[in-house]
Amino acid sequence: MFTPAAVEPAADFLAELAGDGRALELGIGTGRIALPLARRGVEVHGIDMSRAMVARMRAKQGEDAIGVTIGDFSATRAGTTDGDFSVAYLVFNTIMNLTSQEAQVACFRNVAAQLAPGGTFVVEVMVPELRRLPPGQHVVPYHTSPTHWAFDVYDVATQATSSNYVEVVDGRGSYRSIPFRYVWPSELDLMAQLAGMRLRERWDGWTREPFTSESTKHVSVWEKPAGG
Repeated sequence: MFTPAAVEPAADFLAELAGDGRALELGIGTGRIALPLARRGVEVHGIDMSRAMVARMRAKQGEDAIGVTIGDFSATRAGTTDGDFSVAYLVFNTIMNLTSQEAQVACFRNVAAQLAPGGTFVVEVMVPELRRLPPGQHVVPYHTSPTHWAFDVYDVATQATSSNYVEVVDGRGSYRSIPFRYVWPSELDLMAQLAGMRLRERWDGWTREPFTSESTKHVSVWEKPAGG
């Protein structure tokens, strides 16, 4: 995800939406998207809970142009006045790091309060892979090797999921699990509606391929009404 083929189309897409305005990244992390967006002349501010990841961004060239507020992006406001961002965005499944529907709805409302009228909210997220689950199965493996195993666990009743990793190094095993909440495109549209926004466009990816029933992810853009 750090290759130019992955990063540059996303930065171009977001720069077009930002125009002459300012951008807000939720979950800015190490600056994978924020830094190339800033290099395009866009003023970028970020929100992130991880001081360690922000510290990694601060070690990179160009970081001094980016302001960061530490906090939970579902509730934390950027350290600026409300209602002055042209675009806000969440990339690479980060919306799923909010592990309840309530938190995901709160995120949309938090964004709407910080967008200027006519501003847009962009989310890049996977389409839930439930078609890969045969009846009675709730685990989807996606990597296996003699020393490394990775698999997702799904609870279709609650939309809770987790990515799980087992690794063996020098004969010693380790295990870690990261919780998520998967979310459907139509569910996101309803969250946007609750926050006073409406769907403007939805694509298969950053280069605007058509979104179809076979798409494995989507890039969706919701708009805050110009009079709102």
